[in-house]
Amino acid sequence: MFNQEQLNAIDTIIKSHLIDSGVENVIYIDLAGNSITKHDNGNSTLDYMAFAALAAGNFAAVDAMAKLIGESEFSLLFHKGEKSSIHFSKVTEDTILITMFPKSISLGIVRLKVSKVVTEINEICSALPADS
Repeated sequence: MFNQEQLNAIDTIIKSHLIDSGVENVIYIDLAGNSITKHDNGNSTLDYMAFAALAAGNFAAVDAMAKLIGESEFSLLFHKGEKSSIHFSKVTEDTILITMFPKSISLGIVRLKVSKVVTEINEICSALPADS
């Protein structure tokens, strides 16, 4: 799906725009729940494999609900918790970026930064040929 040059560029973008901004965890997954890349702030004990599988299931369930009400998709999901929140954003037809952040960071800032990351990942994917 991605070549090493693309993965390195994606890692750099995620670290510089999200992790360095105070985000706790970022997982970039495919729709089957396979992790493409993951990053944290160094304090995480998250089970990434389990989380990625559950997140893909959550996104699929919401996608089915969208279709039931006549929407083609919901490309963004948000779950707010007492201490942390989770932002899901569809990046490509096959991938989702999941961002977990503390209550000290506003949703607006996360949405702005995620939007920039999504744009840059799409530029990377369209500029470089992926390995077959």
